[in-house]
Amino acid sequence: MTKYDELMAVERLTISLDADLAEAIRVAAEADADNVSSWIADASRRRLSREGLRAVIKDWEDIHGEITAEEMAAARKWLYG
Repeated sequence: MTKYDELMAVERLTISLDADLAEAIRVAAEADADNVSSWIADASRRRLSREGLRAVIKDWEDIHGEITAEEMAAARKWLYG
């Protein structure tokens, strides 16, 4: 583990990706004016957030029942106008 500053400890990982995926990530990171490590870290955070949200929804549905299509439509309207 490497410490870049007092607020963030980082760990170097080695990963293997399909060559086309790796190239797409490089292109996307460059388009976002980001480096590949930051781009992958951001994508990973988003995925973990979605998984956390899924767990919250499952817990809610365990108590209140499955979310209906009408409730989903109302939520989308509230979110997107």
